[in-house]
Amino acid sequence: MKTCEYAGNDTSAPRSHPWVDAVGDSSCRYYDFTKSPELIRTALEDFIPYAHHDAVEEFYSLLTDLNQPSSGLESNDCAFSGPHKNSNTSISMSVQSWGRIMILFRHLPHNQSRGNIEWLAGELHQHLAVHDAQFKLGMIGTTIVPVNYLALGKHERQQSGYQLMISFWAWGNSDKESMKNTTRVVRNLSSAIKHISTLAAQG
Repeated sequence: MKTCEYAGNDTSAPRSHPWVDAVGDSSCRYYDFTKSPELIRTALEDFIPYAHHDAVEEFYSLLTDLNQPSSGLESNDCAFSGPHKNSNTSISMSVQSWGRIMILFRHLPHNQSRGNIEWLAGELHQHLAVHDAQFKLGMIGTTIVPVNYLALGKHERQQSGYQLMISFWAWGNSDKESMKNTTRVVRNLSSAIKHISTLAAQG
């Protein structure tokens, strides 16, 4: 499957973990799915309008696996924008869907090493490079973003660390085709995340 290193939007200002609410939308908030996995199917406001699609159920399963007790990783944030006009001129399809998930090591001090996050990204790219290689209507991108881990100290220098932002896109010439390809993208991403989560749990 196609992957890339993605510049993203402005990722220079550190996020926080846990975060309180989203900029511009106080209704969005952080949920710890390692402690409350039952909220996965009810708390993600971006995904609820598309819950009847297989792609969203696949994403819920991804989150469940990622945040289970035996996982070495967990999620911090995710987002989804359903089918809309394709803005990528290099893809000759009229519709695209887009999503995002932020992942981090369950053992918070591991996230203070940029090298550890680079390792996560590298393993994900390597896994996907040989996984579903014929699929051309989806893309997964990685971005390393700065994060302040509030539980690691009172001062910013003690909190400073990183997370891996994973963005994904799927294209088609109709809403239905775009969401069908989103299902395939999420399945591929789920396979990669299971791979790196197992490695992370092993230490």
